[in-house]
Amino acid sequence: MIDSRAVIHETAEIAENVTIGPYAIIGENAKIGEGCNISAHAVIGKNAIVGKNNRIFQFASVGEEPIDHSFHGEFSQLILGDNNIIRECATIHAGTAKEDGTTRIGNNNLIMNYVHIGHDCQVGNKVTLVNNAALAGHVRVDDFATIGVNSGVHQFCRIGAYSFIAHMALITQDVPPYLMVASSPTSPCGINIEGLKRAKFSTQEIRAIREAYKIIYRQGLRLVDAIEKLKVMQKEISAIERFVTLLENSKRGIIR
Repeated sequence: MIDSRAVIHETAEIAENVTIGPYAIIGENAKIGEGCNISAHAVIGKNAIVGKNNRIFQFASVGEEPIDHSFHGEFSQLILGDNNIIRECATIHAGTAKEDGTTRIGNNNLIMNYVHIGHDCQVGNKVTLVNNAALAGHVRVDDFATIGVNSGVHQFCRIGAYSFIAHMALITQDVPPYLMVASSPTSPCGINIEGLKRAKFSTQEIRAIREAYKIIYRQGLRLVDAIEKLKVMQKEISAIERFVTLLENSKRGIIR
C-alpha cells in the first residue's frame, strides 16, 4: 500500500494499513498513524506526528518549517489528531520556539483546498476551514467553528466554539463563541442559530445564548460589567461559560 516511488526518510515510522501514493514525501522522524491515506505528491514534514485515519490529498504540505524570521532550525513540529480531511494544496506549518514549538490540530476537521494554517496555531475538533481561508501564526480555533472561503484571521486571535465566519471576512480581534460574523464590513451579526440547532442545543440554551449576545452587544455595557452578568447566567446554563472564558482571557479584545 506504499508506492515504490514515495520518498520516506529512514527514521520515519509508518503504522499498519497506511496508503502512501507516488512521489509523496515523508520527512525525518515523522510518525504516521494507522489507516492514513496520503495521496501523490503530498509532503509530511520533519517531526510531524499524524494520528489515525487521516486523508491527506495531493500537493498538501503538512508540518513543514514555519515561515517566521525568528526560526533558525530549532525543534519544530505539527501534531495532527485523527480522522481529519486535508484537501489539495493546503499548507499547515509546524511551530516555533515562541511557544512550545508545536502546531496542534485536533480530530475530525475538514481543511479544504488552499487553506493555510500558520505556525503555533491550535485548532480544535470538528472545525471547518473553507477554501483559501488563512490563519496567521498563533491563532486558536475552538471546536465546531466554521471559517468561510477567502477569510483571514490575524495572528494571536481566537475564534470561539460554534462560531460562523462569513466568506471574505478579515478577523483582527477575538470572536466570541456562537457568533455569526458578517464580512462587509466585518462585524458580529447575531447568533449561529442553525449551527446550534444542528449541534442539538436545547431551546433553553439557545434562548440563553441569545440573551448573552444582547448583554455583550446591545446593552451598551462595559465588557467587565457584561462579564459579571454572564457569570450569573452561567450558574443556570453551562453553555454561557464559553462566553465568560473567552472574554476573560481575550488579549486582542473582541470583535464589536
